[in-house]
Formats: sequence, C-alpha cells, structure tokens
Amino acid sequence: MDIQIGDILTMKKPHPCGSRDWLVLRIGADFKLRCLGCGREVMGPRAKFEKNVRQVRRPAGEEQEASHGGETR
Repeated sequence: MDIQIGDILTMKKPHPCGSRDWLVLRIGADFKLRCLGCGREVMGPRAKFEKNVRQVRRPAGEEQEASHGGETR
C-alpha cells in the first residue's frame, strides 16, 4: 500500500471521539497517526493500520507531484 507522510487515512472503524480520519505523521515498520477529530496521536505496527484503512487521500499539491514522478520542469 502506498502511504506517505501527510496523507489522510479513513479507517473502517471510528476512533472513540467519532472521527474516522487520521493524518500520517511517520511511516516505517510502525505508523504514527494523529486523529483529526480530537488530536490524539498513536503509534502502532504498519500491518495493523494497513489492514484497517478504507481510503487514502493526499493533499491536492502532492497528487500532481506523484503523477509526474517528482520531476521538476
């Protein structure tokens, strides 16, 4: 799964605050995520979070960079 720092993940199950959206702060063997509802930060194994992701959204500017392969003109 292609997840990068700054992506917003929509999870299958909501956080206790009611929000399903999380901001990716750190990637690697573990993910560090921040809940966009209450601001709580959590870390956990990559496999556990990837299993629960329903949708990955990128900020508008980064989508164009990814489609061009990061080339500058």
